[in-house]
Amino acid sequence: MPADAPVNVPALIDSVVEKYDAELVELRRDLHAHPELSWAETRTTALVADRLEEAGWRVSRLPQTGVVAEIGEGPRVVALRADLDALPVDDATDDPWRSTVPGVAHACGHDVHTSALVGAALALSEVHARGLLPGRVRLLFQPAEEVMPGGALHLMSLGALDDVERVFALHCDPGVELGQVGLRLGPLTSAADRLEVRLEGTGGHTSRPHLTGDLTFALAKVITELPAMLSRRLDPRSGVSLVWGIVTAGAAANVIPDRGLVAGTVRILDAVVWAECESLVRELVHDIVRPYGVVAHVDYQQGVPPVVNEMVAHQVFSQAVHDVLGEDGHVIAHQSLGGEDFGWYLDQVPGAMARLGTRTPGGPSYDLHQGNLRVDERATGIGAKVLAGAAVHALVTDR
Repeated sequence: MPADAPVNVPALIDSVVEKYDAELVELRRDLHAHPELSWAETRTTALVADRLEEAGWRVSRLPQTGVVAEIGEGPRVVALRADLDALPVDDATDDPWRSTVPGVAHACGHDVHTSALVGAALALSEVHARGLLPGRVRLLFQPAEEVMPGGALHLMSLGALDDVERVFALHCDPGVELGQVGLRLGPLTSAADRLEVRLEGTGGHTSRPHLTGDLTFALAKVITELPAMLSRRLDPRSGVSLVWGIVTAGAAANVIPDRGLVAGTVRILDAVVWAECESLVRELVHDIVRPYGVVAHVDYQQGVPPVVNEMVAHQVFSQAVHDVLGEDGHVIAHQSLGGEDFGWYLDQVPGAMARLGTRTPGGPSYDLHQGNLRVDERATGIGAKVLAGAAVHALVTDR
């Protein structure tokens, strides 16, 4: 090739990621073997920060955990995000790199997200070194995605999105085969909030419910009536789903307890309805319990808004996927009721999230947040290429 021949940037990204493929797989295995819970990702933070500094990135280690890094020059900035934390579940696999931390595992694929973004960083370093990076790329290695409120709000409060035009992320999807990436224009995930209702009453003997507030009966009415009432008071097209996960009350069969608790999650596909839901839930809970002589205390915690993929960012991702995987690499992602705090970023700047296929073709299917989750490790390199390509495409795309 002549010395002055133009460089094919997607081909350059591909070659750099291939060069580091074994290192990226080893990093993913290391992270998987040493998972860390939300806000405690100290080892993971150090590994990432050290490797980025070695690759020439300008690195900021955040006050608690997490890393923000940047490379390039110019007024245009795009961001790429990965999440660092693991889940409080046992690793049920027998892989040599299974978790060494009892009760903690990367059961959501964040080890893949982190390793893929490190791979994208190595490729973008080479693109920049050759003078081919048309702006700045900022990397957001975010702590605490798995808790409410999550690390996205923390990073935003530190200015992580300042000057950013668009932001991109991948999420592992064990329902999508390796070599494919799920893309979707518009809503991709649901809003996810946490609801806790505590009831208090006088308590009493089960033989005389008329002389005391029948708290257990009232609690049962909240459990059954509140989901039903929401389905009639909110637009059914918004996909509201209230599911209870905790119910506690009483210790004896013949005693009406003086307190009880029910807690669960509220998931909503529509951002407008999400903004209205909390006040309605509070109103309905008090309406439900009023006839039963008990007092309700409602703790409603807004968790995350829906992830809503913007059109231009969606097109950028589509081009990056095509560069890496060709015509057959793009599949349509289904909208999920799962929550993802990447939605907070998209509440501030446009961007998109895509579903990275991690299922070995013809192999078994797994689910996220389960201790037996296995991913096809070749997805790490694919994710790195797609993220790096999306950053470059976004910097040359009209705003």
